[in-house]
Amino acid sequence: MHGPTDNWNEDNAIYDDGEWITWTEINSHLARLEFEARFPDLDVDLVPIFQDLLAVAQDYHHLTGSHLQVYGDLGELYGAITHGLKLHRNYAQGSDGKIGNHFVEVKTITPFKSKDTITLNLKRNFSKVLIVKIDDDFEVQSRLIDRKTLPKVKGDKLKLNWADFACKPADQVAPQAS
Repeated sequence: MHGPTDNWNEDNAIYDDGEWITWTEINSHLARLEFEARFPDLDVDLVPIFQDLLAVAQDYHHLTGSHLQVYGDLGELYGAITHGLKLHRNYAQGSDGKIGNHFVEVKTITPFKSKDTITLNLKRNFSKVLIVKIDDDFEVQSRLIDRKTLPKVKGDKLKLNWADFACKPADQVAPQAS
C-alpha cells in the first residue's frame, strides 16, 4: 500500500522534523506572508469571499455577456481587505465605513463603464474617498484620497477621473479571483 508521501523526494519537498514539507506548501506560506506584508490591515477571512464573488461576476459575464450588480459590494469588500475599512450597516447615511477615525466614501468603477469616472456627492459626511476600479479583465486597483486634496467646486457634485490620481506605492492592487 502506498501513501501520498511515497512520491515525495528532495526534488519536490524537504524532510524536516520527521515529516515531508512540499515546496507548494512552502511557496504558499511565503506568498501569504508577502500578501500580509502588502496589506497590513488585511482581514484574511474576507479574502476568499472577495475572490469567490469576483470569480462569480467574471464567470457570469463570460457566460451571459451581462453583469451582476455586485460591484459596489466588491469595492467595499476590497476596502475592508486592503485598507482595514470597517463597514457601516447597509444603507447607512453619510459614508460607507471608517478607517481609523476617518469616514470613507467608497466609489467603484465597474468593468462595463465607458469612462473611468465617478461622481461624489459632497453633501455626504466623509474625510476620505476610496475609488476602486474593476477593469475589463476583472483586475482590481484602488486610490485612497483625502477629501481636503479634492478640487474645490461650486455645488454638491464632483466628478473625478481615475487617471487624475496617479498610482502611488500606497495604492493597492487586490487579490485576483482564483
